[in-house]
Amino acid sequence: MQIKKLPSLFEPARPVLQKIEQAGFEAYFVGGSVRDTILGDAIHDIDIATSAYPSEIKAIFKKTVDTGIQHGTVMILDHGTGYETTTFRTESGYQDYRRPDQVTFVRSLKDDLKRRDFTINALAMKEDGTIIDLFDGLGDLQRHLIRAVGDPEERFHEDALRMMRAVRFAAKLDFAIDPATQRGIEDHGELLTKIAVERIEVEFSKLLLGINPKRGLDYFLTTDLYRYCPRLQHHYQALVKLSQHQDWSSITNEAEAWLALLYSLQITGQSAISSFMKDWKLSNALISLVQHAMTVLLAIQKDQIKPMMLFNAGRKAILTASQVAEFEELQHPDLLAMNDQLPIHDRHDLAIDGGALIRHASIQPGPLLGKVMNQLLALVVEGKVANEEPALLQEAQDLIEKG
Repeated sequence: MQIKKLPSLFEPARPVLQKIEQAGFEAYFVGGSVRDTILGDAIHDIDIATSAYPSEIKAIFKKTVDTGIQHGTVMILDHGTGYETTTFRTESGYQDYRRPDQVTFVRSLKDDLKRRDFTINALAMKEDGTIIDLFDGLGDLQRHLIRAVGDPEERFHEDALRMMRAVRFAAKLDFAIDPATQRGIEDHGELLTKIAVERIEVEFSKLLLGINPKRGLDYFLTTDLYRYCPRLQHHYQALVKLSQHQDWSSITNEAEAWLALLYSLQITGQSAISSFMKDWKLSNALISLVQHAMTVLLAIQKDQIKPMMLFNAGRKAILTASQVAEFEELQHPDLLAMNDQLPIHDRHDLAIDGGALIRHASIQPGPLLGKVMNQLLALVVEGKVANEEPALLQEAQDLIEKG
């Protein structure tokens, strides 16, 4: 098979492969970029594998950087662009079920490809678009099948994260998992506990954002992988309910995916959300966004939308909640339009500050000042007082008199 018209991302890299070949070595595009090109999907980066050893690559090209020299990876700098090129290799010894204890450089493309995870990822492509398929990856692409290269047990013992990658690809590509590969996951799921949570999270998030998350979640549950992921082992029924959603089109980013998950698990309290997401090693920024979005989502559920709640949440959290409400088929007004119509959208938009109250309302710095400022903010957001300094000063005086 030969791909006549390569995606534009490959074109600047073709001279790199040609130069390696002119020096007497083999060089190929490998991995996901080849798979996605065949499928007609968008590609975002490319990987190059070669029979040339790192020292030989550095002799061929004037500008290189040793980005992973111990594993045979050298970055070739060509016209301002960096191309990571990795020597064919074999691996052995995976005592941590993730990284090889020993890497041996080899000249054989087949030896290099047979250590890869799935046949659809064990494809190589020459610079002219000719596909090298040594493990029937093309056949599995046609069959829409995810199948381990060689013995699934060996592949998962080498790198237990591959089990999560299998269910992620099931969701990403809407492919079935080969029965023998599925049995390998079922038999070795516990090895997932050897893998860093951060790596599991990346695969799980991608699963939830695939073209068919339902399929990925179904495999995630039937293989029992969920039992070895943070805080999910007691949520089987909730995960089943989540997997039964047929239309995932409204879930478009990581925040929406995690909000949908937490809502399904009925983890809705602010501290509970924080605890759960921290166990998944998610960022503080994402945690804060999901917390604010959950407040809005619960208000949608209870039909208790308030201006101040929208103000505190912010536009991004409102959009996140609205998307998940659509996913959950919760009816709601146009919250973004409601938010846009608020008198102000930031505390700094208030026409008065603490200094003005100290100067004109005889309030001393302290708790009372903060209390009055918060009350004024709420009155403006709710449209009860005009956002003008004279009106706000008068309202401040009234609030002080009322105690």
